[in-house]
Amino acid sequence: MDADPVALRRDAGVAETARANRTWWDAEAGDYYAEHGDFLGDDDLVWGPEGWSEELLGLLGDIAGRDVLEIGGGAAQGARWVRQAGGRVVSTDLSLGMLRRGRQIDLAHHWPALPLAQCDGLALPFGDASFDVVFTAYGVLPFVADSGQVLREVCRVLRPGGRVVFSCTHPFRWAFPDEAGPDGLTVRFSYFDRTPYVEQDGTGAATYAEHHRTIGDRVRDVVAAGLRLVDLIEPEWPEGHEQEWGGWSPLRGRLIPGTLIVVADKPA
Repeated sequence: MDADPVALRRDAGVAETARANRTWWDAEAGDYYAEHGDFLGDDDLVWGPEGWSEELLGLLGDIAGRDVLEIGGGAAQGARWVRQAGGRVVSTDLSLGMLRRGRQIDLAHHWPALPLAQCDGLALPFGDASFDVVFTAYGVLPFVADSGQVLREVCRVLRPGGRVVFSCTHPFRWAFPDEAGPDGLTVRFSYFDRTPYVEQDGTGAATYAEHHRTIGDRVRDVVAAGLRLVDLIEPEWPEGHEQEWGGWSPLRGRLIPGTLIVVADKPA
């Protein structure tokens, strides 16, 4: 069997996507933290590779004394920021490996253990109207075959008047190759092609899957879930920020958007 993954565009359903991404993130947890941990911080909420933090953007609103849920939280860096800001927070992730990394962070700093739960964003293990705020920074939405179901679950667990904020790769970037240099500035793919990006092993089994949605798709998912769109934010690349992250770079970031942040409320 060929051990090197093959990358291609092909269909990937709900079960195959979840299985592939759970296994991939379990194996990647240590290396991901080693590569990006300094940038993300152990107790900060960074919305994307541009480096804009919740401290700077204030998208969640006043969370002191409120019940907050992080989905797709990885090692729960964002949830720790919420706790410092006075929120009562639970962080969840599909990957047990990422949650274990989160527990190791707490132990290393001698911080109180953060409430963590392993779950699929398609089926959140919480009762109706349990939280005032739900958020995810580059978690869940790109890595599921049915992002609309995620938002329906988010709406279900939100209390009336509650807020959801999520960030993801900007849909516009799907048309460009994932390269930080000049070659990454030429359109190679159709923006309207929703065929997932899949890495698979020599047997044809998916080992990683990412699903594309257009901006219109994201808006329709929000509205169809019963949420009210508040804002669409396309953060610009900050001056003085020279750190590359995969295909994100100062060269590309000053010309095309790399991140989309969606803010929505549940009607009271």
